[in-house]
Amino acid sequence: MDRWEADRAAMLTVPPVTPPHWWRFHTRIGRDHYIRVDTNDYSVHPRAIGKTVMVRADNEEVTVTCGNEVVARHTRCWARHQSLTDPEHAAAANILRGEVIHQQAARAASARAAMLAPASLGIEVEQRELGTYDRVFTLIEGGAGKEDT
Repeated sequence: MDRWEADRAAMLTVPPVTPPHWWRFHTRIGRDHYIRVDTNDYSVHPRAIGKTVMVRADNEEVTVTCGNEVVARHTRCWARHQSLTDPEHAAAANILRGEVIHQQAARAASARAAMLAPASLGIEVEQRELGTYDRVFTLIEGGAGKEDT
């Protein structure tokens, strides 16, 4: 308390111009299609996944643009550690997720079919009589270089 007056006298005055009430940054949208502003996560339309976007946040709103297209617009949330999802973004993500799952299933089915049908790959495999293997491993007479009599 003894130094309060001296400390207060040494403080600088507040500048006459207020600092800007918005800020912006560029980021790349990850697979989860969310961006983080302060401690909150805001959803972005999934078509922006993998692209670099510009995020502009002010006191009222968070806006995300990809090129000239707005891919997200949310009311600014001042609570901490919140996850804000636009229902349109969630629906689009579910549709895209379903398409990816369908494509993966189709690829797996075609891989299984290719394994079952090696002729479709253009690979010819020699087929021997089973007795040949018995002779090679000396399980029957004539194996290990001996001729069958």
